Amino acid sequence: MCLILPYFQVFGALIIAKLLSVPIVMSYHTHVPVYIPRYTFSWLVIPMWWVIKFLHRAADLTLVPSVAIGRDLQAARVTAANKIRLWNKGVDSESFHPRYRSHEMRLRLSNGEPEKPLIVHVGRLGVEKSLDFLKGLMDKLPEARIAFVGDGPYRVELEKLFEGMPAVFTGMLGGEELSQAYASGDVFVMPSESETLGFVVLEAMSSGIPVVGARAGGIPDIIPADQEGKTGYLYNPGDLEDCLSKLKPLLFDKKLRETIGKAARDEMEKFDWKAATRKVRNEQYNAAIWFWRKKRAILFRPLQWITKRVFPSPQVNCR
Repeated sequence: MCLILPYFQVFGALIIAKLLSVPIVMSYHTHVPVYIPRYTFSWLVIPMWWVIKFLHRAADLTLVPSVAIGRDLQAARVTAANKIRLWNKGVDSESFHPRYRSHEMRLRLSNGEPEKPLIVHVGRLGVEKSLDFLKGLMDKLPEARIAFVGDGPYRVELEKLFEGMPAVFTGMLGGEELSQAYASGDVFVMPSESETLGFVVLEAMSSGIPVVGARAGGIPDIIPADQEGKTGYLYNPGDLEDCLSKLKPLLFDKKLRETIGKAARDEMEKFDWKAATRKVRNEQYNAAIWFWRKKRAILFRPLQWITKRVFPSPQVNCR
């Protein structure tokens, strides 16, 4: 069995898997066609879809991180619908835990004003993350503070955008510092409309802080419709007023914030890495093997037909 991730090595891995004649499971968790127009030339989108189709049709099974991404691949006819399966998410609920809440970290994230409402965002600072949306929020929330944890190509531009505002850029954090950063905020806001995995949303919820996220990509899989207002909130992408209507009560009502944060933490305790891995191994790998065997049987069927006619089985006459 070969699990292939969508990086440059994919072509080499694909060739090796074919030479070894083993089933191939491929994951799709970076929505490259969506990012291309933001970083390079729009005309590259169609050729990229061609490459994606070539790779995933060569695989026996494709794992996707969300129902939305699965729908996108089906709409683009990347591969057969029954060969696209959901890859269950997992979160390290011990590393991301409310117990890591830290007054010292909150001082750092709020630039010395820990009593002020604190919005936290963790992740790669890229233009595709729609982080400029947060500027509009902060314009409407002058009493709040915001902390960006992470780094990326959009950081310099983002720092200029938030110049003169109560915003802190920590750069990359890891280990216990990252755990503290999550747990020490009041609300985690996720404006990205192209998020496929949403691991940072899982980690924030596991850390016991409420999430307000765009109703797009993989985020609705984490906060489904029946859990909205219970374990977190979703807003219509790009709708500032809708986001503010969900965000303000959380920032200024401590009891509501604690209730949603606790419910989010309880929900994340169900997302166990062992359970997610067990499903991949026992169900999805078995499905890949079945598709692989079926493909081989179809491929060798003409050869079997010829062999039977060239070398017919001897007739046995039993009396």
